[in-house]
Amino acid sequence: MATILIPTPLRKFTNNSAKLQVQATTIKETVDELILNFPDLKKHLLDDQGNIRSFVNIFVGNDDIRDLQQENTAVKEETVISIIPAIAGGTF
Repeated sequence: MATILIPTPLRKFTNNSAKLQVQATTIKETVDELILNFPDLKKHLLDDQGNIRSFVNIFVGNDDIRDLQQENTAVKEETVISIIPAIAGGTF
């Protein structure tokens, strides 16, 4: 099973789990399974058309899925997936 690393801001929607295991073959299946098990994540990960929000970065290992096959990027049992939402705000 692939491992998903859940960022701190989203853990409140995953019962405070920092890591989850999924049985999926692509990033799309991974996100679908994640949302099936934790429906409150949907509005944070997907837009109204069901696409991964532009400010949500998903990495397979060290590679951004935008540089791979995006939602069709393959996921293997040993894959580690990181979800990294963009953070904005603060002052300089």
